[in-house]
Formats: sequence, structure tokens, C-alpha cells
Amino acid sequence: MSTHTMLGITVLAALLACASSCGVPSFLPNLSARVVGGENAVPHSWPWQISLQYLKDDTWRHTCGGTLIASNFVLTAAHCISNSRTYRVALGKNNLEVPDEEGSLFVAVDTIHVHEKWNSLLLRNDIALIKLAEHVELSDTIQVACLPEEGSLLPQDFPCYVTGWGRLWTNGPIADELQQGLQPVVDHATCSKPDWWSFRVTQNMVCAGGDGVISACNGDSGGPLNCQAENGSWEVRGIVSFGSGLGCNTQKKPTVFTRVSTYIDWINEVGTGS
Repeated sequence: MSTHTMLGITVLAALLACASSCGVPSFLPNLSARVVGGENAVPHSWPWQISLQYLKDDTWRHTCGGTLIASNFVLTAAHCISNSRTYRVALGKNNLEVPDEEGSLFVAVDTIHVHEKWNSLLLRNDIALIKLAEHVELSDTIQVACLPEEGSLLPQDFPCYVTGWGRLWTNGPIADELQQGLQPVVDHATCSKPDWWSFRVTQNMVCAGGDGVISACNGDSGGPLNCQAENGSWEVRGIVSFGSGLGCNTQKKPTVFTRVSTYIDWINEVGTGS
């Protein structure tokens, strides 16, 4: 293929992605690095990543990640939500320790919809939708991620990236700056093997990582598994749900995500009904 036609395809991909108006960062992520336990992301290269924060002793504290999927809706994990807490959503953030970061925004929460079949014992249907108190204005630092096609699956070893402000290593410190880590998809047939996650992982979940080398130690509950679609835009394919109690980098124990493509109907119903 000549460079001329290659360039044409790249431009077309960019145009298609813009037409879809989701999943297109202004600041491109660094996808060349392969670092254990993640690395600092290019600031604002995952502009749909949010920090879910709760109020304690007059201080807002980061508790979970999440994904902006509409100008007033955030996708996160059910296990992140507690009825007794007051939440807010931080958008356009890179460093959580910098309170007035340029391009960032704190928004109050209107309502939180936890999936009616959320099972905290088996960690099933670990998904929640947060309606924001206002529509946020999209910008270079705040964008929405695309949703995958309903029912769609990714093949074994498809490269996806987990992002979050979670611990940098097992029992280690929380990250100040947003981290990213490459986590290839592990298909259900592999992930449900007896010495992997066995019956604990259902068809409504996605496994990624688990090679014992690159891990989601940096991955934060509720945050996205970011996978690039053919048109170049980024889709949120998973919501960080659970990992191994043995530690982040445990072989045959990949991070388990709620599979977003299973819940498209639910997301649309809650979104239109609230």
C-alpha cells in the first residue's frame, strides 16, 4: 500500500471517528509502552475517564473510576456505590492532587441507578449509571466514550487499556496521575477454566490481562477497559469489577470486568427513563 492511500485511510478514520462524536481524544494516548503495572498516561488522553469522589470529614476523596458516556451520564461499577455517601464526579482530571487543574470540572450527582440484579456476593451485574446534575460541556479534556455494539465480543489477545488512579502495586500507594496499562482480552473459554476464574466468571463479564507480567494494579474499580474500534474511536468494553485477592500480578487471574456490550439495553432504558 502506498503511503498516499495509507494517509487517505487515516484521514478517513479520523473523519469517521469525528462523525461518531465519541471516543476521540484531542490528546492521543501513548500506545507504544509496555510497562509492568501501568504508567502515567499522556495527560487528558483518556478524556472520558472520571474520578468518582465522596464526602468524608469535609473532604472529597477519590473512591472509584468511571466513564462519561453521555454529556450527563457516567458508567461505573455497582460495588462502588453506597447509599450512605454523597458523591460528586470529577471530569477532565489528570492529577488528583491538583485541585484547580485547567480543563477540569466537578459536577454534582442527580441520581444513581444500580443494576436491579446486582449481586454483591457473586459480583454479578456489577454496573451502575450515574445521572449528573447538569449536562457538561465537552471539550479537549472532557469527551464521551463510545459504547460497543450490543452483544459484541472481542477476540483473544485483543489489545485494550485499563485506566485509573488505583494503587500502583499490590497494597501500594494510590496514583496521583492517571495511569494506563495494556491488558489484552482473555476469551471466556480460557478465563472460565478451572485453574483460572472457573465458574466465578460469567458470559456477562470480560477478562483481560492475567499474564503475570502486565497487570491492572493501576486499574481502578468502576473505570473503563478502553478498546479501539475499527474506525479509530475508543469504546468502553468493560467496567473494572474484581481481581485476585492474591495480588495484582497473579498469573491466570486476569482482571475481570463487567461486559458492557451485555448491558446496552439496560443503559439505554435507564438513560431514557430517568
